Amino acid sequence: MRKENLKISELYDLSHSMAGQWLSQFTYPWEALSGISAMIRELGEKLPADEFDRVADDVWVHKTAKVAPTAHLGGPLIVCAEAEIRHCAFIRGSALVGEGAVVGNSTELKNVILFDKVQVPHYNYVGDSILGFKAHMGAGSITSNVKSDKLLVKVHAQDGDIETGIKKFGAMIGDMVEIGCGSVLNPGTVIGRESNVYPLSSVRGCVDGKSIYKRQGEIAQKHE
Repeated sequence: MRKENLKISELYDLSHSMAGQWLSQFTYPWEALSGISAMIRELGEKLPADEFDRVADDVWVHKTAKVAPTAHLGGPLIVCAEAEIRHCAFIRGSALVGEGAVVGNSTELKNVILFDKVQVPHYNYVGDSILGFKAHMGAGSITSNVKSDKLLVKVHAQDGDIETGIKKFGAMIGDMVEIGCGSVLNPGTVIGRESNVYPLSSVRGCVDGKSIYKRQGEIAQKHE
């Protein structure tokens, strides 16, 4: 995956997120991570009161969203129309949950943007990450957002590394990506649109769009 393919414009259809216009100011998606919290607060203050309930400080939930009584909603947080927050979901804060998205049982979110129709439905951890339109994470799959040596994260493109200057960086997952059950996306992972990751994978680096990731060093291209 070359640097050109890591750009926001290559990974995401910005029309499928309330944050689309805000994201358009950045070149690479990880550049947005430090501003997610402030962005949510700014958007939240402008949301129409006849469509969104302000259920707590800096927490806005659309009237058509379904939120289980056992879910924890930490702000700043916006839950968009028709989204579903299931039992025991733990939203720590700084999360934008898109229209029709699903945040499931025992799933934890922290500093994330979930585009519309994203599904993180079973035992997922998603931190310091952006998930594109209709992206799906299988049961137990997670984003690992801090390196074990605690050093700053680099993105490893085919045409050279990109120094992000960021310590906490999970994964940038493009539109319509499928992550198999039990997989770990290591810090700085970027996955192009419409790719699939096999179950129980440990993914490092960048995966081209329309690929099938089987294991490190074994990645097949999808055929039209």
